[in-house]
Amino acid sequence: MTKIAILLTGVPGSGKTTQANFLADKLGIINFDTGKRLEAAFHDPVNRNNKIIAEEKKNFDSGRLVTPSFVVDVIKKDLARIAGAGWGVVFAGSPRTVYEAEKLLPLLEKLYGKKNIYPFFMDVPLAESIRRNSKRFVCGFCGAPLLTSYYPSTKPKFCPICAGALYKRSLDNPASIKIRHEEYKNRTKPIFDVIKKRGYKTIKIDGRPAPFKVFKKINGYFKNKQRN
Repeated sequence: MTKIAILLTGVPGSGKTTQANFLADKLGIINFDTGKRLEAAFHDPVNRNNKIIAEEKKNFDSGRLVTPSFVVDVIKKDLARIAGAGWGVVFAGSPRTVYEAEKLLPLLEKLYGKKNIYPFFMDVPLAESIRRNSKRFVCGFCGAPLLTSYYPSTKPKFCPICAGALYKRSLDNPASIKIRHEEYKNRTKPIFDVIKKRGYKTIKIDGRPAPFKVFKKINGYFKNKQRN
């Protein structure tokens, strides 16, 4: 059951990262957070003088999507190692464009087999997405997002998991959030047509309830698969 590939898609702030963390822990698979993978590369001092990465970082920080071919190259290298070691994988937010979907899905089918690929759509209204992103804090040490709706302080400073310092991501400012939603509507939403054409049924999940309730629904799908 662990040699599977799960794709979590949805608007920014729909809970993809949180659910990917849960799935990785409960199913014993690798959480491949494309956004974090790119952010790490863009803010690594080693890449400071890399002109290509510098240009892609501008897109990332502004809220625009990173060049699809660049993203695919990053994913391919890491995914080959993950699958080669026998691990399953969950993607939080990939693919983000039609180009990425057209390149990533055939690769996943080759590495995992078509019957072992599961696309999920995290359904969250636009207004809720904006609210979540505007209040988002992330731990600088363990990388866990702070669920501000369930946290007592209005001015959080430390991560409740590891006590690391919290920070706001560069792409979570109001201007970038607006651009990210436009990017999702114009460039990410069309990937569902690609997924459908390749014979997959996207599993729709209501992303509005508390994260543990959302996870119960997602995990319940895999429990039913095991019983069948």
